[in-house]
Order: sequence, then structure tokens, then C-alpha cells
Amino acid sequence: MSARRLHGPDRVARTGRRSLRALARNKDAVMLVEFAYSLPVLMLLAFGSIELANLAIANMRVSQIAMTVADNLSRAKQSVPLTLPQLREVDINDALLGAKIQGGGNLNILDKGRIVVSSLQQDGASKQKIFWQRCKGMLNKNSNYGAEGATEGTTPGFTGMGAGANKVKAAPNSAIIFTEVTYEYEPLVGEWALGRFTIRREAAFYVRDDRDLTGGPDSNGIYNFSPYATKSACNVYNTSFT
Repeated sequence: MSARRLHGPDRVARTGRRSLRALARNKDAVMLVEFAYSLPVLMLLAFGSIELANLAIANMRVSQIAMTVADNLSRAKQSVPLTLPQLREVDINDALLGAKIQGGGNLNILDKGRIVVSSLQQDGASKQKIFWQRCKGMLNKNSNYGAEGATEGTTPGFTGMGAGANKVKAAPNSAIIFTEVTYEYEPLVGEWALGRFTIRREAAFYVRDDRDLTGGPDSNGIYNFSPYATKSACNVYNTSFT
């Protein structure tokens, strides 16, 4: 008895079933198709993980720079016979230059960010005041709390420094070095992954030991004798120290 010949839809269905059985037996082909479908997801997860790790490292480095600058300037002083130790412009510039070196490599803290250092003290009326302020970096960002000379009761909204309700306030005859670092983070794999981020960190340290807090040419506690140094003014946006 001869085999029944298939016509039309029956032949198509039988051919399709054979093709599916052949594909099922070919495991390599199945794995290749699955990998092709999953590759975009795997790449997205890989790039996202790398970006998140790099962002975490950048956050840590910016935080360390803020603490280092505040700590160094809380310790910096030039001993002077028969009088209190003095803080000089060159000491401030050295601390900011140290931040530039610390943020070297791919961070480029001064090219992509801004460092603002303030000395928070009490004035003669026991009010909080920013006695001096120095800045360095290309980012157009100023202090969140006020410029040099901001005084409690005179400058609107100024009662101290620091985020939140509990502001940092200096005790009588002392000073707090308050550092603000703002940094524009550039993603490794493009903005499509996580977008752009602005990293901001603050640090505050009480001045160690004694220091002449109200002396100097401007009566703000900063001297500029030999070696003479250019003031890191907050109305200048640069990365140089000449």
C-alpha cells in the first residue's frame, strides 16, 4: 500500500513540525538564540554596575578631600616669637593645592568642581560670622551659607553653617574651618545610564591650639608676608596658584 501523499496545509504543518524537532535537537542553536536575547540586558547590568561603583568611589574621594582641606587648615600655623601663631595666605593655598593633587587623575577636582573654605567665628557681639573665605576651582558654585563677612542677625538667613536645623557654631575665642566641595560627576559610559550627578560634601574642624584669629592686614586672622601668595579669592574661577 503506497504512502498517502500530503497536500496543502498538511504538508506545511508536517514540515513545520520537523523543523521544530530539528531545532529542539540542536541545543547549540537554542543557546545562541537565548544568548542573543539576553545580551542587551547583561550589558546594561554590567555597565550599570561599573557606573555605580565609579560613582561610589567619586563620592568617597570628594568627601575625603573636604575633610582633608578642613583638617589641614585647622592645624596650619606659622609660629611667631612672643605672639600667637599666625595663618598665612600661603598656608591656605598649600591646602588647596594639596586638594588638587589628591583629586588628580580622572577626578580633576578643580577643573570639574569648586572648593570653598570658610572660617566661622564669633564677632565682638558674640554673633556667628564668616571672618574669611577662600575658593578655588572652575565650577560656578559659591558657599551655600554666605560670603565672607556674613554675620548672624545682619545677613538674612545666616545663623551658622551646615545643613539641617542644627547649624555648626563657633565657640568664643575659637574658629571652625568649614569646607564645602561641589563636584560635577561625569558618567563613564554616558549620561544614558544614570544621568549627570552633582556631588556635594562638607567638613568642619575646630582650629587646633591657639591662633591669631583677628590679626593681619584685614583683621581677619590671615597674614601675607614672605613668602607672598596670591589670595584665592571667591570671585575668581581658576585652578592655578600663581
